[in-house]
Amino acid sequence: MNAPWKPAAQGGRDAFAAFICDEAALDVLRPVAVEMGWHPEKCHKGGLRNAVQSLSITASPNILLVDLSESGDPLNDINALAEVCEPGTVVIAVGQVNDVRLYRDLLSSGIHDYLLKPLSTGQVRDCLVNAQTIFMAPKNQDAHAAKKHISTAIVGTRGGVGASTIATSLAWLFSTEYKSSTALLDLDIHFGTGALALDLEPGRGLTDAIDNPSRIDGLFIERAMIRANENLAILSAEAPISSPLMTDGAAFVQLEEEFRQAFEMTVIDLPRNMLINFPHLLADVNVVVVATEMTLASARDAIRILSWLKSNAPHARPIVVANKVQPSLTEISRADFEASIERKINLTVPYDLKAAANAAKLGQTFAEANRSTKAGAVMRELAAAVIGEGEEGASEAEGAVVKGKKSLLGKFDLKAMLPPKKK
Repeated sequence: MNAPWKPAAQGGRDAFAAFICDEAALDVLRPVAVEMGWHPEKCHKGGLRNAVQSLSITASPNILLVDLSESGDPLNDINALAEVCEPGTVVIAVGQVNDVRLYRDLLSSGIHDYLLKPLSTGQVRDCLVNAQTIFMAPKNQDAHAAKKHISTAIVGTRGGVGASTIATSLAWLFSTEYKSSTALLDLDIHFGTGALALDLEPGRGLTDAIDNPSRIDGLFIERAMIRANENLAILSAEAPISSPLMTDGAAFVQLEEEFRQAFEMTVIDLPRNMLINFPHLLADVNVVVVATEMTLASARDAIRILSWLKSNAPHARPIVVANKVQPSLTEISRADFEASIERKINLTVPYDLKAAANAAKLGQTFAEANRSTKAGAVMRELAAAVIGEGEEGASEAEGAVVKGKKSLLGKFDLKAMLPPKKK
């Protein structure tokens, strides 16, 4: 519904069809349909269920008006309608539930508009004229004019280093400050916080994709993703912890492919276990942000992840971001950390507990809630660095190898660190 434009799908389609539950609404609708030049017999008796049954065996019209009055679960039923609607169909819903949340959810699912009963002639006419304008408007699909797609994966060296905070902040910055259409893919299937950080319900889109990879296409993406703002949509899950992840990763690769077609930017919140289990996820990723803390354990795992990236994703540029940095309380100094991982830390985000709490209270991303803080400024530097990858001649200097120093892990006398033996 309002899906990616496919001109070839227009052949043999009716201009209009309606499925309405009651005669009173039909009496209002039929004269307006005649005014618009459409056949009044295209206004059928019956609601959403009749529409799904009819469209499962016939081509969907250019404009579809469907009644939700007899639907017990409108959002799930609309999903069933989406499965039988052809791309490009403009769908208008009619109902008797006056609820702002339902209205917003319907629009997010791809519905063009929602009309409240009882219907009026002027209301119906204005809505159908607008729908026809939307349908007839030229759809620009000039591939040469499209911006280069940039895909960014954020991987944390340890749990709790702030990878999800960075992912949601980057996605928000790309969509608002750079005005780029952005997809945020949260691959922490059971415990992801991407939707939570944006004050959204995660929906079932990602779990549906995992269960049915063959259904993933432009229409599915439009229906399944939850819109955070005009340029940002998120695909996430909150799968039951009693349900283990059963997938070969094909759905994730297919999702990335669809994102490249539909968005300018992709941000992937990639847990370490997903990196291990599905290495092909990085096949077309341009930038990998390695989020870390200044600890011995993070240094060890940063070494391992950077080495893995060098062997398995040499095309992706790594950016090392040290998060939650407290200069006077770091377990390892910056110089020793860089010597250990044998490269520079690109950016450091200062520890700011108050800023993190502020973002949580406001239901906003860290970057949005803390525009004027030092930590927020670093997030903007990181976004600029990622955007720079989309331009020719991106600097390689930031990834320079630190030479002439021994590995930090080699400096420690592990025996000396063990507690003394009891006599």
